[in-house]
Amino acid sequence: MPLDPDPSSPPPPAQHRDWFFPPAPPFLPSSRARTPRTPFPSTYRSSKPYSVYSLADRRPPPTPRSRSRSPHPPPEQQQQQTPPPPSAPRRRDPRYAGVRRDDARTAALEKAAPPTAAPAHGRKPAASAITPRCSGMLSAAVILLCLASLLRRNFSLHDQVYHLQEQLTVATAKLQSCIVGSSLDMTDIDFLYQDDSITMPNRSLKNFSLLISLSVLYAPLVILKYIDLVSKIRRSRDPEEVPINKRFAYRVDIFLSLHPYAKPLVLLVATLLLIALGGLALYGVTDDSLTDCLWLSWTFVADSGNHANAVGFGPKLVSVSISIGGMLVFAMMLGLVTDSISEKFDSLRKGRSEVIEQSHTLILGWSDKLGSLLNQIAIANESLGGGTIVVMAERDKEEMEADIAKMEFDLKGTAVICRSGSPLILADLKKHFASVYMCLFPTKYTFMHKVSVSKARAIVVLAEEGNADQSDARALRTVLSLTGVKEGLRGHIVVELSDLDNEVLVKLVGGDLVETVVAHDVIGRLMIQCARQPGLAQIWEDILGFENCEFYIKRWPKLDGMRFEDVLISFPDAVPCGIKVASYRGKIILNPDDCYVLQEGDEVIVIAEDDDTYAPAPLPKVRRGYLPKDFVVPKSPERILFCGWRRDIEDMIMVLDAFLAPGSELWMFNDVPEVDRERKLIDGGLDFSRLDNITLVHREGNAVIRRHLESLPLESFDSILILADESVEDSAIQADSRSLATLLLIRDIQAKRLPYREAMVSHVPRGTFSEGSWIGEMQQASDKSVIISEILDPRTKNLLTMSKISDYVLSNELVSMALAMVAEDRQINDVLEELFAEQGNEMQIRPSDLYLRDEEELNFFEVILRARQRKEIVIGYRLEGAERAIINPIDKVSRRRWSPKDVFVVISEKE
Repeated sequence: MPLDPDPSSPPPPAQHRDWFFPPAPPFLPSSRARTPRTPFPSTYRSSKPYSVYSLADRRPPPTPRSRSRSPHPPPEQQQQQTPPPPSAPRRRDPRYAGVRRDDARTAALEKAAPPTAAPAHGRKPAASAITPRCSGMLSAAVILLCLASLLRRNFSLHDQVYHLQEQLTVATAKLQSCIVGSSLDMTDIDFLYQDDSITMPNRSLKNFSLLISLSVLYAPLVILKYIDLVSKIRRSRDPEEVPINKRFAYRVDIFLSLHPYAKPLVLLVATLLLIALGGLALYGVTDDSLTDCLWLSWTFVADSGNHANAVGFGPKLVSVSISIGGMLVFAMMLGLVTDSISEKFDSLRKGRSEVIEQSHTLILGWSDKLGSLLNQIAIANESLGGGTIVVMAERDKEEMEADIAKMEFDLKGTAVICRSGSPLILADLKKHFASVYMCLFPTKYTFMHKVSVSKARAIVVLAEEGNADQSDARALRTVLSLTGVKEGLRGHIVVELSDLDNEVLVKLVGGDLVETVVAHDVIGRLMIQCARQPGLAQIWEDILGFENCEFYIKRWPKLDGMRFEDVLISFPDAVPCGIKVASYRGKIILNPDDCYVLQEGDEVIVIAEDDDTYAPAPLPKVRRGYLPKDFVVPKSPERILFCGWRRDIEDMIMVLDAFLAPGSELWMFNDVPEVDRERKLIDGGLDFSRLDNITLVHREGNAVIRRHLESLPLESFDSILILADESVEDSAIQADSRSLATLLLIRDIQAKRLPYREAMVSHVPRGTFSEGSWIGEMQQASDKSVIISEILDPRTKNLLTMSKISDYVLSNELVSMALAMVAEDRQINDVLEELFAEQGNEMQIRPSDLYLRDEEELNFFEVILRARQRKEIVIGYRLEGAERAIINPIDKVSRRRWSPKDVFVVISEKE
C-alpha cells in the first residue's frame, strides 16, 4: 500500500487535535485561558491508525514562542477551534488520560490553595533560608541511617553465621553419637539446645547495646545541628537575639572559669563515657561478657596498641575507634597536666605561692633603703642563728631577687622571701604568694611554707619615692589594710613617713600598733646636729646600726631599790642612759636624776653590743672627785649656709633657730626665685615672727656652677649644709652627683681663698695625700669649716670616706638603721624621738678638760661619775688623732692618762 495519498481522492475531513496536548501550566508565561473543548463524538473511529495524519498528530506540542500572543487567533485557527456539532462527539485516547487527570488535579489544587502573601522587601522567608540546611541534615541523617543499617545487617549476618555454626556443631555431635554408638547422654544434647536457645536473647541484647552506643555517639551531633537550626530560625525573626550556641558556649566558659577542678572533671567524664560506649560496642560485636568488654575498652583507651589483636571487621572497627578516642583523651590529659605544671612553676617564679612562717619581719614596699634595712635586720638576727624576712612589693619576684643578690653584704643565715603583691590588698597581706629565695653563707636553700601577716613579729612599711603626700597617703591606706586583718596582729607596725604633718593622721588610724619614723625630719635634725658638732654623724651611725653598740631595754630585778647613780657603774659591758618607768605607764626617761631609785617593774635603758652580752655586776671600787672648774660652753653667733632647697626646709630653720645663739645668720643659696621663697616658707608653716636667733639671707644661683658659688663668702661660714635638692631627690644617683659636685667646688674655692694654706701644708698627717694634690688642699680647707652633705646612695660613701673632705650624713642608711631598730624593739622609737626633738636630751661631743685636770688618771667609770656632776652621761670617747669614736668601751676599770685633745661623747640636756 503506498504511503502517499491519492491526489484524486478527496482529502480527509479535518480533525481537531487540541485535546492531544494538555494545557500549559499556569506558571508558564504563555499560559492563557483557552476555550472549552468539546469531546469527540463517540461515533468517531479511525480507519487508518498508522496513517500519515496519525503520525503527524504525534508531533510535540508547540513551544510558547511558536504560539501567537495575539488576543484573537487568526480565522483559520478560529475555524479549527470551532467545536464540532453535538452529533459528532470526540473520542478520548486512553493513552493520555493520565496527563489530563494530572492537569485537572493541578488546576483544582491551585483553586483550593489560599493566596500567599508576598515576602517583605529585602528579606527572604525563613523556610527558603533554611531549606538547604534542612536538606543537608536530612542527607546526613539518611547517610548515618544507611551506615547504621549496613552495620546492623553485617552484624546480623555474622550472628546468623555463628548460629548456623552452632547448629552444625550440634548436628555433627548427634550424627557422630548415632554412628559410633557412643554413650552420649541425651541430657547433654538437651543442654546444648538450651544453650542455643539462650544465645538468641543474648544476641538481641548485644544488638541493642550496639544500637545504644551508636545512638549516644551521634546524639551530640544531632543536638548541635538542631541547636544551630533553631538559632538560625530565631535570628531570622529577631536579629538581635543571642544564638543558643553562643549562650551555651558562654555558660561552659563560666563553668570552667569559676570551678578550678572543672577541666579534670570534664576529662574524667569524657574518659568514663568513652570506656562505657566502647565496652557496649565491643559487647555488640564480640562474644565476650560485658565486664570483659569494658575492661578491654579500658585497655584500648590506656594503650592504643592493644587493638592489633582484634579479629573480624566489627571488632577491628570498634577497637580502632576506641583507640582513636583514647589518643584524644591522652592528648587532652597531657595538655592539662602540662598546663598545671607550667602554671605551678609560673606561680613559683612570679611569687604567687603561699608561704607559712612565724615571728618573722615583714617589709611592705620597695625603695633604695631596702638594702641597708635588710643588712641591719640580718645583723640583729645573727645572734639568734638567723631569721626570716618577707619582702612584698608591686614588682616582679625575679627582679627583686636579682636586686637583692647584687647587694654587697652577707645576710648571715637570714632567709629573704620575695613575693609579688600589693600592700593595699588585704588578701595579699593575709597570704603572701612567693617562692623562697635563701641567702645564706654558705649557700643553703630550704623550703618555706605559707606566711600570714597576723603572725609577723614586726611589719615595716617603706615610703615610696616621689611625691611626699602621695607616699604618705599610700602608707595610710596600707595601715588601714593591716588593721583590717580579722585575726589581729601579733607584732607592731613601723611606718616610714615623708612629711611630719601626716604623722598625726597615721597614728590616729593605727592607734597603739603604729610607730612612725619621719625620714625627712630625722635627716634634717641630724644634719643640723652634725653641722654644729663635727664627727657626730659617725657616732650616730655606730649607735643606730647593729654592727657596733645600740640601745636595749631590759628589766633587772636585782637592781630594784638601787639609785641611778649606782646603776651607771653596775654594768661592765654596757652604759646605762635611762629608765623606763613602770609607774608612768612605761614612760622613757633619759638621763634621770642620780637620786632616782629603781622601783619594781622599771627597766633599764643601756647601750650595749647585743642584748645577751651584758648583765649587772657588783659595784666596782672607784674614786669620786670633783670637776676642775665650773665651765660653761659659751654660745657665739654662727654663720651657716644652706645649698639647695629641701622639701621641709622650714622645719630645719625652726630647729636651727632653737640651737644657735642670737645674732646668727642663715644664708640660703638655691635656684628658687627670691620672690617665691617667702611664699613657700609661709605655706610650709614657717612663722618669721618666731625666729629669735637667726636672720635669713637669700642668694639666688645654681650650686653646681662655679661662678655662682664664687659670689658667696664661702671661707667665712662656720658650717655648710649641702641639701639633696627637691628637684632631683627622686633620683638618688642624680642627687648625690649634684651634692658631690657642689662639695668639690666649694672645697676648691675655699682652698684657694684661705691665706694660711701654705702654713697648713706641714701639718698634713702621714698617710694622706701629698701637699701638691688638690685633695690635700681641700683637706686643709676642711679644718676651717664643716661641710655636711646629704647623701642618698650608700655607694657615694666610699668616695667621701677616701677623700676625707666632708663630714657626711648618709641619709638613707641612717633612716634604714632607725627603722631596723624600731622594728626589733618599738620602745627604742621613744628614745630616738627625744634625742632628735628640739627639747629634752641630745647627743653632744665635749672636750676632756671639762671633766679632767692636767696629768690626771681616771678610768671610764670615774669619768662617768665626774660627768654626772654636770648632769651628763658619758657613753664613749674619741682619742686624739683617731678617726672614729669608741662607744661603750670594753675596759672601764683601767685607769689611763687622757689628752687635752681627747673628746667625750655624752647625753645631756639641750642648752
